[in-house]
Amino acid sequence: MNKQDLSLKYVIITPPREECVYTSCYCEENIWKLCEYIKAQHQHCIEDVYAVFISNERRTVPLWKQKSCHGDQPVVWDYHVILLHNWNSGESYIYDLDTVLPFPCPLSLYEKEAFRSDNYLKESYRRKLRVIPAEMFLSSFASDRSHMKDEVGHWKMPPPSYPCIETAESKMNLDDFISMDAQVGWGQVYSLSEFMEHFGGEEWPTLTNQQPKS
Repeated sequence: MNKQDLSLKYVIITPPREECVYTSCYCEENIWKLCEYIKAQHQHCIEDVYAVFISNERRTVPLWKQKSCHGDQPVVWDYHVILLHNWNSGESYIYDLDTVLPFPCPLSLYEKEAFRSDNYLKESYRRKLRVIPAEMFLSSFASDRSHMKDEVGHWKMPPPSYPCIETAESKMNLDDFISMDAQVGWGQVYSLSEFMEHFGGEEWPTLTNQQPKS
């Protein structure tokens, strides 16, 4: 049986997209809630699930095929968070609640359409990825949502309706997850090519050499 045959038997590990807990511009909490759901169901191996923070030192990371994209232009996030299911029986899958791509999306397709390539990007736009095991993410992540308030304390975007996520040790450590300094925080930091080599194993031709608009 080849890889394509195996991928047809993939079982989705989350609710349908429209039934997932989702708050616009709170991607880190959306993915935390997906991890929480997967662990609570006891139907899938949580050890194969990871939260993936995408950012870089300048916090300027382009992604294509996002809901907020205009045409074939990427959106440039300060950071974005997706869920990776490193499926041992076949191809890995990405769960991204902000993409127009399938949910879930085969990693090879997500690379081709959403990541594309760093080869033709300015260094300031090149993506890094912090990959954190789901259980570690659930036990260590905390956010008081202060990053979503302006200088006078008004919300930039409405917050989730549920209480802030916190741990016994912290009420706010989001910056340690966004940071791509491998010496701080949780999980492991990869370049995009290292990430694909570790979790993907397929190479795709570059689709564009178009730079993101500044």
